[in-house]
Amino acid sequence: MSQTNEYPSLETATSGSIRFNTDSSKLEIYNGEQWWEIDATSPEFQTGGTRALFWHGSPNTDVIQFFNISTTGNSTDFGNSTRSARQTGALGSRTRSCCGGGDGDSNVNTIDFVTIASTGNASDFGDLTIARGAAPGANATSTRGVFAGGLGPSSEANVIDYITIAQTGNAVDFGDLVTNSRNGGGFACNQTRGIVAGGRSPDSNTNVIQFITMSTLGNSADFGDLTSAMSRGSACANAVRWINAGGKLSPAFTDTINTVLISTLGNAVDYGDLLTATSFLGAAASTTRAVWAGGYTPSNTDTIQYKQFTSSGDTIDFGNLLGALNQVTGSSNGHGGLG
Repeated sequence: MSQTNEYPSLETATSGSIRFNTDSSKLEIYNGEQWWEIDATSPEFQTGGTRALFWHGSPNTDVIQFFNISTTGNSTDFGNSTRSARQTGALGSRTRSCCGGGDGDSNVNTIDFVTIASTGNASDFGDLTIARGAAPGANATSTRGVFAGGLGPSSEANVIDYITIAQTGNAVDFGDLVTNSRNGGGFACNQTRGIVAGGRSPDSNTNVIQFITMSTLGNSADFGDLTSAMSRGSACANAVRWINAGGKLSPAFTDTINTVLISTLGNAVDYGDLLTATSFLGAAASTTRAVWAGGYTPSNTDTIQYKQFTSSGDTIDFGNLLGALNQVTGSSNGHGGLG
């Protein structure tokens, strides 16, 4: 029997090329710059549509609640976190939702996780690189979860750290934000870029929009500016568009919705209004819809509202949370970071 020798390809892969990765046993596609895993699952298959999970809230609670973004109606109890908290940061892959940091009796570094397709209580995932609350921004691709900013042990944090969602363990340093920031809430991504916007730095609101490349390590870079300096808003994204809604202009709350196209650089533009001026909302997304839940108006609200990513119009009533809460944080298994 003759022996066959295998030689590496002498050609550079072209955009759209597909290969089977024998190390991970996954199909991958080349986008012209790097290889990406082809996701063989979908939220429709796993949860009958994109499922939004909302964690915690003020008054401090350990409740996790959920609903299907493609429908309308009230949220349902999912289970409980390992702790009561507010102003946490949550993110989701196709399979897991992870929630880190937050304000309990004090700022914590705890990361919890749940399996999105089931219901039940959270388990411990690991720890952030530093304990922090005041709404550290959080979002994810299909493999990597990233946490950015928040309020550290003594001051606003500029730290960015990341986890590999499929593996439990502690977060690892990613880089630094352009500015130290807390109460931003405006962190969302597609598969390539994560966008962080707004916040307090340290005692005044900022209009800065900054971005990172999700698959690499390094510091954020300037993207542009929000329509106004604000904190305590909440953002989500599909593969094309990033949307940030509500927040505090100091001293007034705002109903303004800002948007940018993620693949570009530049300033945000007005993209409609919330049902009422609200701060401290939670946000989640499917490929077509952005949803916001809870908030402060200046009283706690249980309102869930939504809009289409393709529409520049105002939000529409969706339903209600289990109770009136602000400082909730949202995630989903069908947002822009998952393709």
